[in-house]
Amino acid sequence: MARVLTVTLNPALDLTVQLPALRLGEVNRSDNLQVHAAGKGLNVAQVLADLGHQLTVTGFLGEANAQPFEQLFAARGFADEFVRVAGETRSNIKLAEADGRITDINGPGLEVGAAQRDELLARLERLVPGHELVVVAGSLPRGVDSHWFVEMLNTLKALGARLALDTSGAALREGLAAKPWLIKPNEEELAEARGRQLVDPQALGREAWRLQVEGVEHVVVSQGAEGVSWFSPAAAWHAQPPKVRVVSTVGAGDSLLAGMLHGLLAGWPAERTLAHATAIAAQAVGQVGFGITDRAQLAKLEAAVRLQPLSQ
Repeated sequence: MARVLTVTLNPALDLTVQLPALRLGEVNRSDNLQVHAAGKGLNVAQVLADLGHQLTVTGFLGEANAQPFEQLFAARGFADEFVRVAGETRSNIKLAEADGRITDINGPGLEVGAAQRDELLARLERLVPGHELVVVAGSLPRGVDSHWFVEMLNTLKALGARLALDTSGAALREGLAAKPWLIKPNEEELAEARGRQLVDPQALGREAWRLQVEGVEHVVVSQGAEGVSWFSPAAAWHAQPPKVRVVSTVGAGDSLLAGMLHGLLAGWPAERTLAHATAIAAQAVGQVGFGITDRAQLAKLEAAVRLQPLSQ
């Protein structure tokens, strides 16, 4: 299996509160509360580890509450290359209602200084040559602007990294100039980044084609319950997931990304890659937390995924 480096600049402790229904302005009683060391890159890393890959994880991590993350790294066998920063890693609150609706309340993130930014770049220069793939995922903390972010992406490309990018807003809009090998926005994130309305599959296909002309080989667009569209150099496909009971959508897109990367790293045919990744995402929405929990269920979900080719 492959050696993969994930970069999570703005990790978080996810506090997922499960409750029957959220009543605004009233006292709400929860059914369950779970706390996970998380962040998009770390979520991807956990699924890739379940798929057999070797993971190195890096980014910025608060010194004051690093223990839950360090416990995760030890339990998962991740090589810990996070740069420690003074203060606490942020907390994100996820309110998960019984009907599947999720309300996110995300913290602002650490304040990262120039010394920590330089330290991360130095670590990347050391780490990248030993890995087949680099995944950069998630939002930017305070002290990291999109200009520095693009410089980091260009450094990764200059080091020869095959780069997968999953972010949004200015980071995605400007990060596209680095010509990542693969991107995985959702429809809204892609439309915002490109300044165009993607009102139908044809508009989405045209935008994916433009991105490929600009140098992005793989455009993977998650579409929630409507599935996922994948535009590769060879073909374009849409996958419709099976219907499942939604417990939490947190991490579903990260699980999809990990599944796509696994299939591509393994050299699988496009249909198998997309069906497997879609099934992993479908399993993810039926649980709280990250990772592949039931292989038999995953196989059934994969068999129920419907694929159809797309025209570009």
